[in-house]
Formats: sequence, structure tokens, C-alpha cells
Amino acid sequence: MPISVLLSERKYSFLCLASILLISFAFLLLTYTSYPFFFAFPLPSDIHVSVSSPPPPSRSSSLQFPTEPELETQPADHLDLNVSLNIRWRACRLGSVTVDYIPCLDNSKAIKQLKSKKHLEHRERHCPKPPPRCLVPLPKSYKVPVQWPQSRDMIWYSNVPHPKLVEYKKEQNWVRKSDDYFVFPGGGTQFKNGVTAYIDFITETVPAIKWGEHIRVVLDVGCGVASFGGYLLDRDVVTMSFAPKDEHEAQIQFALERGIPATLSVIGSKKLTFPDDAYDLIHCARCRVHWEEDGGKPLLELNRILRPGGFFVWSATPVYRNDERDRYVWKSMVALTQSICWKVVAKRDNFDSTEIGLVIYQKPSSYSCYAHDRTKRPPLCDRKTKKEISWYKPLRHCTSRLPVDSNGNLLGWPSPWPHRLRNKPQSLPAEPDAEAIFNEDTKHWAALVSDVYFDALAINWASIRNVMDMNAGYGGFAAALNELPLWVMNVVPIDAQDTLSIIFERGLIGIYHDWCESLSTYPRTYDLLHSSFLFKNRKERCNIIDVAVEMDRILRPGGYLLLQDTMETIQKLNPVLRSLQWSTSLYEGQFLVGKKGFWRPKN
Repeated sequence: MPISVLLSERKYSFLCLASILLISFAFLLLTYTSYPFFFAFPLPSDIHVSVSSPPPPSRSSSLQFPTEPELETQPADHLDLNVSLNIRWRACRLGSVTVDYIPCLDNSKAIKQLKSKKHLEHRERHCPKPPPRCLVPLPKSYKVPVQWPQSRDMIWYSNVPHPKLVEYKKEQNWVRKSDDYFVFPGGGTQFKNGVTAYIDFITETVPAIKWGEHIRVVLDVGCGVASFGGYLLDRDVVTMSFAPKDEHEAQIQFALERGIPATLSVIGSKKLTFPDDAYDLIHCARCRVHWEEDGGKPLLELNRILRPGGFFVWSATPVYRNDERDRYVWKSMVALTQSICWKVVAKRDNFDSTEIGLVIYQKPSSYSCYAHDRTKRPPLCDRKTKKEISWYKPLRHCTSRLPVDSNGNLLGWPSPWPHRLRNKPQSLPAEPDAEAIFNEDTKHWAALVSDVYFDALAINWASIRNVMDMNAGYGGFAAALNELPLWVMNVVPIDAQDTLSIIFERGLIGIYHDWCESLSTYPRTYDLLHSSFLFKNRKERCNIIDVAVEMDRILRPGGYLLLQDTMETIQKLNPVLRSLQWSTSLYEGQFLVGKKGFWRPKN
């Protein structure tokens, strides 16, 4: 009998409908069994997916590696933390750079395609797209790092097995190899009598530089192994040490392994990832930056990030040598610093063999000098550039404007340390309730750290030295940790409220960053990553798996992720962390603690 006739007969309608439903159900069941969620979640091309169960103790969920996990949100008391995405991770294979892989700085394909390297473009960020999803292997015989304060003076050789700098700088006593350790004697190119004597020499030269009181936040340009910043910690000074990833092999990696604040960066063609008027003092000891090049743009960039009234300490050969090249550089430096109204407050160029030649400049705190003979000065920067976040922004040939409050009055110097940490920042927004919000934020973090982070969570704070706050806000988390022997890199995401100026005004340090990209730091950099509601603004641009891979890259084995977020975020992130063989625990349905182990995939 034709099907059309059967369908027209009411007595067969139920039988026909049941048959159709049975056939459809069988088809869906077969499709689901062979290709779970295939149509809902396209698979990334660089990840292999296994349909077998993951190794114990994790239990595999029905998800096989979606572009981003989409799980039905469950109450905290029903969340199974052992559920893991069944991902067959692969180890990175990049030749000699593999164990130190930095995706945005080791992108050889992009670097080869650069049209110019004149302005150090090859040392700047060139991030691969999409972000790599391989895992960086550990160096052979990697060990738990030496703890602070011993780590300032010695680290395991096996953790940073790069002896090149020992040979290259052997006459200058930067670093020595001793048995299984690298040892840091506190020497340097300009530190003839050691770094402590050098620090004292600076304050003897300019007594107004009161370390740890008037001067709290310092930038060390071309820092070597960061001994200058390491020893300033004894004076209550926090120093951001930076240098590029270049032929001075692993200098920033040495600094971070020692437990000294540091980041990879270069003054090339782009602005540094710091806000205007951030640093109380900037230091350069033979840092090999040609300040006068490209119309003086490198020095104009220093002027942008130096606080009005702040100091620039330049300890370099053009100050005291008289060969033709050095005389040319010194003459250019004189003209350039005068054009931006920097005042020479001290110069040491006649000295015996025990002293150092240097010049110390001070940035003006008013426009009185700028008003004279403007034709010989770089123009003042456009007002709108004062509000832009310095992220992939080109260097400009202009003089940064001085900071003002909501009424247009020039801002003064912050309160002496440690009062500036708690006092109302002058750079707060003009909204009527801004001060109340700031004070509540400070109280909130002090209570949360004391009552929950210290007392309720399974974190060994005694093992933690390098900390990163991935979504820092006003820096309240870092302020609450101030009494502990650790330091915090405060990150202000580029799509969040710009609070980085406030963080620096409080006497803390930080950077801008886009968490849809890799960080400019070496692998195994931090002991603890803190994330407070980081993911809520990134669902449209970032994949949570890529952020998890980056957290795994920069966290040391044995280190912690401390995350406060919604259950939706926790339920998406936890299976990814479990697939990386992290252990996880949940507290009060909003605090996820992850601990990274020593596991690495074997290809």
C-alpha cells in the first residue's frame, strides 16, 4: 500500500508517528555514540582528542574538547571537581627555545617577515594567532626553586641552565656558577664596590633621594640580572627591572628565578606597558639604550612614565669618557634633556678608581620652563593621548603633559611610604563616591585575605614569592599582602577600567595586558596567580582553554591558582585544569584553588 495512503488513514496515524520517532531516535543515538557533540563544538586543529578515559583519578565527562566548555551550571555542593576534559595534550617542540618558550617573543615566522629591525621591532611582541596550545616542557632535572631570601643570592643551575652570561660577564661579577648553583655576588658593570655601595653612593650624591620614603617605585632599564632592584628591596623600594630577550641570555629569567620583580620589554617602536607618571625614579647603568636616536623618542618615553619631580639616574660612559663617540652622545643628551626641561641635579665625572661616573636629572613638576622658547622644544602631546592605554601604541615625538586632578590642578608628590599605600590617591576619578569606593575596596581585600585566603584555603603561603594579580583593580589584593615577604605584579587588563596609575601612586607596580594573548615572561615565572572575576568580560574574545594554557605556562610546578569567580566560570575552567593534571579544591562555591604539579605530556 502506498505510504501516502497510509498517512491519509487515521487508523494508521499512531503507528506511523511511532515508527518515525523510533527511526529518528536510533539515528541520533548512533550519531552521539560515534561523535559526541561533534556538531555543537568544532575541534581545534592543533589538539588531538582521545575518546578513551583519562588517567586516574580524573573521571572523563561526556565533553571531548569543545572550543569552550558549555556545561549546565550546577550548585557548588553538586559540582564534581574530578571531572576532566579528555584532552591529549602535546609538548611544545621548538628546538633550542622550547623549555623557555615565550609565544609572543619567539614567533620566528612573524619576525622574519618584518620590514625593519632598526627600532628593535624584532624584540617586541608578535603574537601567533591562534595562540599555541602546546605545553612547555621542564628543563632536565628541574627542582623546586630556592626559597626567598636565599634565592636572591643563589638559584639552582638546573632550573635556568644558561651559562653564557657567566662567561660573557665574568670580569664584572654579575653571576658565577658554583657546583649545582648560580651565585649572584651583587656585582655589575658599574657596581665596582658592590651594589650596596652603589646604592649608598647615589643617595650621597643627591640626599633628596630618600630610598623607601620619598622614593618607593623604581624602574631599572636594561637591568642585567636585577641585583640593583634585588638589593633595593632592603630599603623598602620596589623595582620593576626590565630588559629585552636578547643575546644577554636569560637575564630576566635569572631575576625572576631569584624572586626579584622583572619583566621582558624593550624601548623600541612601541610605548612601554606602563601608565604616564608612574615611576619615582628611573635608573640606567650602561643599559645600551640610545636615548638620542629617532629624534629622542626613547628619552621622551622615559619622560612620559617618570613622575613629575622624579629622578633619572644615568650611569654610563658618555658621562665621564672623552672619546669621540661618547662626546657626541653626551652633547646630544645635553640638548635633548634641556629641550624637555630636565634639570641636572648632580654630575660625577671626576673621580678615582673606587667611584662611579653618573649624572642625575630631575623632571620638572610645573610648566614654567616649558613656557620659554617653545620653538626649541618637542611639542606637548595631544590631550587625548593622556587617556589612552599604552598597549601597542607607537612612540611619539612629543612631551607628555603633566598630570592634573578633576579641577585641572597639577598633582603633587604622593604621601611618603608607607602612608601612600592607604591614603586617598590623587588620581582617583572625579565621581562623588570614588573615595568611598576606594576605601571599601581596601577594606574588602584586607578582610578577604585575612579571613579566607590565609585561614580557609589550602595554600602554603611560606612557599610563595612571585605573585601575579591577573585583574588587579585598585591593587587592594597586593596592598593586603604588603607585610608578607613577597611581591605582586598587578595586571590591569586592557578591556577593564584603567586603574594602573592609582596602583603606582599607592607604591605598587604593574603592567597592562590583554589576556587573549600570551604574557611577556618566561615559563615557570610565578608561584601564585590570583584571578578575581577575570573571565566575565572576555567570553566574546578569549577562549578559556587558551587562558588556562597560558596560566600553566607561567606558573611554577607546585604553584597555585587562586580564583574567585562565578560557578559558571568555575565549572568551565576546572575540567581544563584537571586535564592538565592540576589538583583543585572549591571553597564556598566561589573560590577555586588549583595546584600545578610536575606532569608534562610525553609525545
